[in-house]
Amino acid sequence: MIKQEIKRVLAKRLEQLNFELDRASIDVEEPSNDEFGDFASNVALELATEDDLSPRELARSIVEGIGNELFSRITVAGPGFINFHLKRDFLMKSLSQLLSSSDPLGEISANEKGSIQIEFVSSNPTGPLTVGHCRQAVLGDVLAALYRALGYEVETEYYFNDEGRQMDILARTLWVRYKQALGEEVEIPDDGYKGDYLVEIGEDVASERGDRYSSWNDETADFFKKVGLEEMIGRIKKDLDLLGVKFDSWFRESKLHEEDKVEEVLSALDEQDGTYKEGGALWLKAEEEGAPKDAVLVKSNGDPTYLLPDIAYHLDKLDRGYDRALVLLGADHQRHVENMKAALSKLEFPPDFYQVLINQFVSLSKEGEVKRMSTRAGEFVTLKSLVEDLGKDVVRYFMSARKPESHLEFDYELAKKESMDNPVYYLQYAHTRIASIFEKSGYVELEEDFPLEGVDLNELGKDEEIELIKKLDKFPEMIEIAAGDYGPHHLVSYGENLAAIFHQFYNKYKVLTDDEKISQARLALCKGVQLVLKELLNLLGVSAPRKM
Repeated sequence: MIKQEIKRVLAKRLEQLNFELDRASIDVEEPSNDEFGDFASNVALELATEDDLSPRELARSIVEGIGNELFSRITVAGPGFINFHLKRDFLMKSLSQLLSSSDPLGEISANEKGSIQIEFVSSNPTGPLTVGHCRQAVLGDVLAALYRALGYEVETEYYFNDEGRQMDILARTLWVRYKQALGEEVEIPDDGYKGDYLVEIGEDVASERGDRYSSWNDETADFFKKVGLEEMIGRIKKDLDLLGVKFDSWFRESKLHEEDKVEEVLSALDEQDGTYKEGGALWLKAEEEGAPKDAVLVKSNGDPTYLLPDIAYHLDKLDRGYDRALVLLGADHQRHVENMKAALSKLEFPPDFYQVLINQFVSLSKEGEVKRMSTRAGEFVTLKSLVEDLGKDVVRYFMSARKPESHLEFDYELAKKESMDNPVYYLQYAHTRIASIFEKSGYVELEEDFPLEGVDLNELGKDEEIELIKKLDKFPEMIEIAAGDYGPHHLVSYGENLAAIFHQFYNKYKVLTDDEKISQARLALCKGVQLVLKELLNLLGVSAPRKM
């Protein structure tokens, strides 16, 4: 990567000047104005501030000791910025390396970087997955792909809350639907699930079992809880398959109770003087660890709160040997996260083990009207209906497009368009155009294997060509930024920008010309763009079509 090479040069020169500075901490960026070169660094200003030196003089000292093998010019501007103007050969070397390796990610995944478990969706198995769950499913899946690309050992997991009051309500509601299927007039409980998705299951039970469960008792409750759970889990898995999301493992809360993990956590917290009793309830001393206030672990009736098994669940994750555990949660979980951090601190977990990405809600905008959704009231748009209507590619792309911490208003009308107005089509069409170029060329076999013998990349010199090469070189860095920021939206922004530059280049210049040298050089550039686009779309879980 060009930027990393400039950092290496600067680090070497600073070492000669007796500055101890880690290469990673050297700032190198692309200036907004081309007059200031291809890249610029403020390292002289940073160091001069620390050592009470003149930034401009220090910048000049740094520049004087840097050779010109890579740069046509190095200048000092303003109070001490160092501006680098790259030699053409340096730029072309970047494209050459991409084409030689056919690996857009370069060497960023060369070394193992530890293990990370990513838990996401984890919706209670009490209803179908909605567009809100859909966003989290896509975010988690793309993050897993990013971390795998970077060389991490990644495992994805779905956690089912198959214990507690919500499952009891599901069982009772399903029993009512069963009774209704038998022809009885029974009302759904006030706190029951109003959606029609339980009607079909109730009818199936009535058909298979008749009136065996005519009265509500322990046997009936256990049966309908089991049936409801298994049916909803099966439907959740099918919905996720439609979206192209597959989990490495599925974990049930009941396993924690069966293996006494919950009791183990209570004992461990007690040993750390992390709990106390008040009002008949057991409390976590969360405030001591920075939370706004203490939190209930066990209610006065003896039932655990959601917090307690979640602590046990993360103890189980730690015991499984992960270096980090990333969990994606909805915006209504902020207080829970504070309490979790307090509990894990009490238990002396590694400080960076528990990582959380809070993603905001999704609303569906259709014909100018925003639809509000509620699972309990049965008013929602399901993940399944959205994917079946728009297609997996469109849904995954739109769900990735905005920063997770920002509210997402899903523009249904835009997503429905099959034109260049739709950003996913705009990006895919860049890949399709390149495939078409190779099909029309006399070098169709080069699309699969592009040997550089005889290709003079220095024929590339137009502004758009140089801009494309620099953009391709940034791809590995962008992957690291997206993973570090838990931000798949960086992939989308980068991809749209790359596609825009390519479409501008394509509309302005012919790739296949009467000049064979220029044609081959531009085909090489197109191949580089195609490699990066294909890898980017793959990370997003979106197809890279050859024809549209």
